[in-house]
Amino acid sequence: MDARLMKAAQAGNINALYDLIRQEADVLEGIDNIAFAETPLHTAASAGHTHFAIEIMSLKPSLGRKLNPDGLSPLDLALRKGRTETVRQLVKFYPDLIRVRGRERLTPLHYVAEKDEVDLLAQFLVACPASIKDVTIRGETALHIAVRNGKINAFQVILGWLQRTNKEDVLNCRDEKGNKVLHVAALTNQPQACSQVHDLIYFFSAKFLMLT
Repeated sequence: MDARLMKAAQAGNINALYDLIRQEADVLEGIDNIAFAETPLHTAASAGHTHFAIEIMSLKPSLGRKLNPDGLSPLDLALRKGRTETVRQLVKFYPDLIRVRGRERLTPLHYVAEKDEVDLLAQFLVACPASIKDVTIRGETALHIAVRNGKINAFQVILGWLQRTNKEDVLNCRDEKGNKVLHVAALTNQPQACSQVHDLIYFFSAKFLMLT
């Protein structure tokens, strides 16, 4: 990355960014041509410079999907650095960032489920409902991940959202070992989770019968 661009991103200086663009109009183009790069968006998101990050996304949306050499997207870095407000604002303007697959096909939704970040998890599900179908290299959905890691709060958030949005099919998703989420709950000795999944299956079955 251009040292001047790096400095502007580290400081979150939008004026400096446009000074550089006036000098070199295609300054962002070179970054886009590199397969894996630490972009100014990575730098700004990691530092919590929300406005600068959104400005870069507005100018070059493709950088939001760019992975750094560690296989992490800008949103991934913001999450790992605890830049919650930056995460919220990026997702508000660009909800598709929730589905960017990083290392091991992990998405930001998978990450917040694993870390039990329930507020962000709820926001992500509302902002990008299709993200619930994304799976890792092990075939795991965010629901699988929450159960496997014993994150009962995240599990309950997802389960409640599935009920409200009638996404029964997610309960039938299988990981690479052929396990549905109910099987994972049983294998990891989580009777409360098993009971709640059974209750939701019954809810969907009863609802189906009422409609037929």
